[in-house]
Amino acid sequence: MLASLLYVLLGGVMALVLLCFRSSEFKELEIVVLRHEIAVLRREVSRPALRPADRAFLAAASRLLPRSRREVFFVTPDTLLAWHRRLVARRWSYPGRRPGRPRVSREVRELILRLARENPRWGYRRITGELIGLGIQVSPTSVRNVLRSAGIGPAGRRGGMSWSGFIRGQAQSIIACDFFTVDTITLRRIYVLFFIELSTRRVHLTGMTEKPDGACTAQQARNFVFSVSERPERLELLIRDNDGKFTQGFDTVFNTEGIRVIRTPLRAPKANATCERFVGTIRRECLDWLIIANRRHLQHVLREFVEHYNAHRPHRALGLAPPEPRHPPPTTASPSATAIRRHDRLGGLIHEYTVAAQGHTRSTKCTPQVGEWCAHVWSFARVGLDDLWGIDSGSVPNC
Repeated sequence: MLASLLYVLLGGVMALVLLCFRSSEFKELEIVVLRHEIAVLRREVSRPALRPADRAFLAAASRLLPRSRREVFFVTPDTLLAWHRRLVARRWSYPGRRPGRPRVSREVRELILRLARENPRWGYRRITGELIGLGIQVSPTSVRNVLRSAGIGPAGRRGGMSWSGFIRGQAQSIIACDFFTVDTITLRRIYVLFFIELSTRRVHLTGMTEKPDGACTAQQARNFVFSVSERPERLELLIRDNDGKFTQGFDTVFNTEGIRVIRTPLRAPKANATCERFVGTIRRECLDWLIIANRRHLQHVLREFVEHYNAHRPHRALGLAPPEPRHPPPTTASPSATAIRRHDRLGGLIHEYTVAAQGHTRSTKCTPQVGEWCAHVWSFARVGLDDLWGIDSGSVPNC
């Protein structure tokens, strides 16, 4: 404001200096023109917008003119006095905050909504206490208003625990099991039983048979419990569907080990979504592209794919990392294209890429890729030798 006032005063002084060098006739003509312009402007603008510097200049100029000449101003003396009173009031008044609670910031609102969504059992005061622990002072009423405006009700009305929330909370101690079927080239159906850990997505193949019954599944359960007895995390829950192949003896094997068996609802495959996802993956990436000859061929294919699934294939639930990586991630940010090696499984149906070590040289012997291809061809060539003629085809020869 001070700079504007000085600018206006300097402009007025320069105008007075220039008027001293002009003739009286020119001054009178200029005054007539200016009065006419003012009259035109008054017809267009009912109330001019004045800045503080304009008010100060007009107030100072009014002291230099006699009272008889003050009618040339477009402001009245009452207006000048009102400006002065407003200036005095602003000088002795102090700004104060608006009445009522302060407005909740956008960051705090997003944090309140995040806590409510991630913790459906937390009430208003519980969320308020958590915010106080973070150094944020918010009243429970403000938290309630924020949740209500977002369409989130009280803790008791936000719904119970979902299957996804239940699994995330206890994934370390949960394992699931299921069957999937494979039809061979001779139209024989083989049932494969597998277990999958929900926390690590590691798959365990326990057995396969053409005629599954209660005794078979119970024996496979005993074998599996014995194989995971040295697991660092203790299993507490087993999820299975309502398949008739899971008999009371199957459940008894796990109950004796302190593992509680949870049966999924009827016609609810999403309740055992992890197993269903693995079955879809192994069909889309492997079984749908092969013709299985016999049980031994299927055993070889499943062993190769499960090893690839557990040790190399990236998983979305694990941040695109495998459950049990064989090779540590490379230290360099971007390895060269020549340092990347490809390893084929199942005759090239599945590719695995790794970064070769320094000084890696190609061997003139049979490569692992060719060995996998020969093993797959030989396994397929034994079509029905064991099942049709009862001839032992022997082991797969080395390439």
